[in-house]
Amino acid sequence: MKTCSIKPADIQKKWVTVDATGKSLGRLASEVARVLRGKHKPSFVPHLDCGDNVIVTNAAKIELSGRKLDQKFYYHHSGYIGGIKGISARDLLAKKPERLVEYAVKGMMPKTKLSRKVMNNLKVYADGEHKQEAQKPEAMSPRLANGE
Repeated sequence: MKTCSIKPADIQKKWVTVDATGKSLGRLASEVARVLRGKHKPSFVPHLDCGDNVIVTNAAKIELSGRKLDQKFYYHHSGYIGGIKGISARDLLAKKPERLVEYAVKGMMPKTKLSRKVMNNLKVYADGEHKQEAQKPEAMSPRLANGE
């Protein structure tokens, strides 16, 4: 019996959509990261981009449990002394809800060059409209659609 490894030319990529309305941020992000990475496919190999392209719509309607809206902060640094800046999840959800989902998915990806490339396969929109109609995206698997 031989082990067959998939080649980059044999990779089949699809476009899938996820509606984030009423979904928990962490549960949504872990499922999106799994599909972006390609771990849901039997042909998964860790050193290739074999995952699907994911479109997340209605990011503004995502939910955070507990008091995370006020207690969770996202920090970045300008590079200058005293240049650290932070924004709460509530403010980020109000200003740029797309970033909230992107940060959550990015945090669940491995910290490698490949995962930084794979993050380009994620498109997040604050409302229900998206620009990828030409790709004929399918709805995501029932595992996430049921809210499990």
